[in-house]
Amino acid sequence: MRDYDSSIQVLAQLPSVVKAVAWLREHPMPDLLFVDIHLEDDLAFRIFEQVPVSAAVIFTTAYDEYMVQAFKLNSIDYLLKPIDADELVSALERYGRLQQHFAPTDLPALLRLISPTAGPAYKERFMVAVGAKLRSIDTSAVACFYFEEGATFLVTREGQRLTIDYSLDKLVPLLNPAQFFRVNRQYVISLAAIEVVHNHSVGRLEVELKPKARQPVLVSGNRATEFKEWLGK
Repeated sequence: MRDYDSSIQVLAQLPSVVKAVAWLREHPMPDLLFVDIHLEDDLAFRIFEQVPVSAAVIFTTAYDEYMVQAFKLNSIDYLLKPIDADELVSALERYGRLQQHFAPTDLPALLRLISPTAGPAYKERFMVAVGAKLRSIDTSAVACFYFEEGATFLVTREGQRLTIDYSLDKLVPLLNPAQFFRVNRQYVISLAAIEVVHNHSVGRLEVELKPKARQPVLVSGNRATEFKEWLGK
């Protein structure tokens, strides 16, 4: 990049999600991030789940399957490996034009406007550890999330139970509210997993899920009316 513009200053080279998150939390936000999607410990998208990134981003990867997900973030370009020098220059020139015509404080708003998605971008998949391997679970395959004994679990519609690194409070804003509802402090359930809803007691409801939950799933009294409205949408 310095061959293209000697004034470019590389502030850090961060090989993992953990190191990138730590650096971004401790330093001012840079003007531009050049991000390889496959990092040492996980996909780079995990960075954006943990840190509010206002900088423009150029993604690079050997695969084109992540293109849609990349452009839901602040991406101004997506370069496939091996990176062509002309394509890299083109991406940097595109960033330069944005920077020239818009004040730095306006760039985040501009990037949201040019994003191809309408409305907020909700999580489409979760990376979970299965033994020594990482597995990608589509959000559409999730029956519910629940908290138990200090850990948060994801349950697939096939009945597999997997731990994830989110509290329910942090998880809920990442989920599409048309598809998921937090029925109580312990459970977030998927609309597609609901089998039957029963009246449980005054003002409370019980939800039967498929696959069957390990314990009764009760809709708290202060959420019952909202839950019924959600079901009827």
